[in-house]
Parts: sequence; C-alpha cells; structure tokens
Amino acid sequence: MPFVDRVDAGRRLAESLSHLRGEDVVVLGLARGGVPVAFEVAAALDAPLDVLVVRKLGVPFQPELAMGAVGEGRVRVLNPDVIRAVGVSEADLAAVERRERAELERRTRHYRRRRPGVPLAGRTAVVVDDGLATGATAKVACRVARARGAARVVVAAPVGSPQTAAELRADADEVVCAEQPEWFVAIGQFYEDFRQATDEQVIALLDRAAARAAPGAAVRAGAATNVASAATAAATATATSAVPADPPDPADPPDPLVQDEDVVLDLGDGVSVAGRLTVPDRPRGVVAFAHGSGSSRHSPRNRFVAATLNQLGLATLLLDLLMPPEEQDRANVFDIELLARRLVGATAWLHRRPETGSLPTGYFGASTGAAAALWAAAELGGEIAAVVSRGGRADLAAARLGEVRAPTLLIVGGHDRAVLGLNRRAQASLTCESHLAVVPGASHLFEEPGALEAVADLAGGWFTRHLRPAAHATRGGAP
Repeated sequence: MPFVDRVDAGRRLAESLSHLRGEDVVVLGLARGGVPVAFEVAAALDAPLDVLVVRKLGVPFQPELAMGAVGEGRVRVLNPDVIRAVGVSEADLAAVERRERAELERRTRHYRRRRPGVPLAGRTAVVVDDGLATGATAKVACRVARARGAARVVVAAPVGSPQTAAELRADADEVVCAEQPEWFVAIGQFYEDFRQATDEQVIALLDRAAARAAPGAAVRAGAATNVASAATAAATATATSAVPADPPDPADPPDPLVQDEDVVLDLGDGVSVAGRLTVPDRPRGVVAFAHGSGSSRHSPRNRFVAATLNQLGLATLLLDLLMPPEEQDRANVFDIELLARRLVGATAWLHRRPETGSLPTGYFGASTGAAAALWAAAELGGEIAAVVSRGGRADLAAARLGEVRAPTLLIVGGHDRAVLGLNRRAQASLTCESHLAVVPGASHLFEEPGALEAVADLAGGWFTRHLRPAAHATRGGAP
C-alpha cells in the first residue's frame, strides 16, 4: 500500500521499530528526504534526532550515475564496477570528491545551526531514509555511525528493494524495511506525495526535535503527539516555501484533466513498459518523456515539467523505456539505440490511442533520455514535431544527429560546463531548426531556485510554438 507522504511513512515505520523503545537510541535522518521520516520515528521512540549528510559521487559526464558516496569523518564508499565501466580517472574522482565534501560540510553546518552532533558512543544508531534503492547512501551512513562510536547500527526505511535490504545486512546489525515489493523500480512510486524535502523543512524539524529534548521542554507524555502534529504542519508549510532540488508540482491546471492514469504499453515481442498518461481537456499536442539513467517515470523533475505542459493544454506520457529486470544491467541504460527503439514503439502506441492519435507529437528527454529522443526523432522524421533536451547527452546520439528534422531545443545549466560543451558540439551537427538555451547559474540537475521553472517555461514555449496541427506531418504518407 503506498504511503501518503513522508510523515505517514515515518509513523508506519515507527511501528516496525517498536522493539527499540527503551534502548539508548539515537535516530539519524539522512538528509534531506530521510529527516521527515526520522522525525516521526524519533518521536515514537522518544529518542533524540540528528541529521546525517551523505553526498553521492556522480560520474563527471553523467552526474546522476553514482560511482560512490562520501560522509562525515572522511568516510568514503566507491563502486569500482561503475568507475571501471565509464573510465573515470583518479584525478576526476578526486575532483568530484573535493567538491562533494565541501558541499557535505556546508550542509551539515547549515542543518545543525552550530549545534554539535548528538553523541553516538556506545549507543544504538538508527539510520533512517525515505527508501532504499541502491543502498549506497545507507552504506556510507552505517560507516559514519560506526566511526562516531555507535555500538549498534540499525538501518530503517519504509520501503526498499529486497536485494538492497539483504545486501545492507553486511554493513548494519539490523535492517528494518517495512515494505519490500518484488518489482521495486524507484522510491517515489510508493508515495502519493513525494515532493522533495527542503532545507527549511529539515532545519525546522531538527529545531523542534532539539527543543523537545532540551531541559524544560514539555512533559514527554503526549509531547510526541504534539510535535508530530507540528511536524506535519511544518512539512506542509515549508514544502512550498522555497524551490527544492525537485520542486513540487504546479497548481491544478486551469483546464480539467480528462485522463490521468498509469498505463502499460505493449510494444510487442514480449516487451511491456510502464507509463503515466495525462490528457487535459481539448489537448493541442502530446509530449513523450524519456528520463535519464538512475531515474524513472516518477522523476519529480520531469513530473514538474509535465504538469506545466498540461497547464498549457498538452498531453504528456511519462514512461520507462526498460522493464524492471532489464534495468539491473547498466549496459541497457546506455544502449541508446535500444532506448530509441522503445520510444519509437511508445510513439506508435500513442498514435493508436483515440485521445492522442491525431495529435502532433513531441519528445522531452533528460540526460541519456535526450539522446534516445534525438535518435528516435531521426528514425521517425516528420512524425515528430519538436524535441526538447534537458541537460541532455546529445553526443550519445551523434551518429543520427544529422538526420533529425524536428525543431530541437537544447537546455543546459550554465554551471554544467562539461555537458554544455557537449551540447554545443552536438548543435553544430544538427541540420534542423535548433536553439541552445543556457540557464544561468544552474547545475546539471537544475537544483537551484528558479532553475527548473526556467526549464519548464522554455520547454512550454518551444512545444506550444511547434506542436500545432498545421505543422503536424501526416503519418504514413497519406495526403
């Protein structure tokens, strides 16, 4: 059963941790998404709460792909298979680590607001996250807790991959994962509301936890309930107070949605992929989304852009181009020709649907998904009316760029210098109408305040300009 939000998930997870009540426990919330869950656990166990910051080490040219992670106390965990597969040099690894450690230290100071970390020596550390996907951050968190003297380490999450939960038992004394679905793809699929937690929310919850633990605080009997209620209000109030890494969906569109549902696309040859089809009233076009490696159709970034397009009267299809077993093989994630073939199949599926079959079609691709979108657009020629790439690896579609006919918008963050250079070279290979839009101050993931809104506005303008019935080529060569 899906969780309503992180507050609901934390309360339900706390029930699975009731055996720890009465022990000398410290609850450690992994920033940022794990903190709202951990707050509820700490309240239920009447235990102190602290934050634990872990930073992913992303591959230089593919930041969403983790090659390791770092934590407090010089703790580092590497994935040698990824490092070997993508050919990351020691110099590149060291540069990424320096940058992420600086950010780790900055965030830790920011969250704790000059408070020292809660002592762990001789105590039970309960490491809490909002879900267990690869387990990389939880693995680092276990080592950080042990380095700080924890006598026992428990990893706890509301939901996670059964394989990851099993693997983490090598690092933790106990792993508590309330839900372990067989077909686990992404954490967000098990939450109705998976908006990213903000820095403000994390700080507010840590402040409340510290106030609860301080001398002179309210009597503990009943205080947990009061604080939990306050946390719910704080989560609601702060979730929209600043633009988080993955911003919340925009307000309800002015035109009603006539369809918004999960779908399964049968692409033939035993291939079925999952998607989310949203159709507003009187749609003027449809946009298929191809996500990048390490993401899924539940990507809050793509959902944010899709919601903006829905407001503009465009239907959207967020889809996974690989089946869950295929995603376990990292080679498939970078097989652009395979992904493009699946996107072509998804386009044919859209063309067979009565609600989208007559609409001009566009592609929105992120990271490696952008390469798949460009490759598929080259394959389909005039059937695709427009392409938008967000932080895209257009270079991975180099063999087909000269064949793309669809007007193409390349959106890159101004601070994403490596990908910006790749997109400039890719644009030089395009013979269709194209434009390179640079979002000033934005990084690869467009985490900065206002950055993703800029992406959504640019994409909306491009698609509404090009996805018009008059510009839509007739399929199949018919007059």
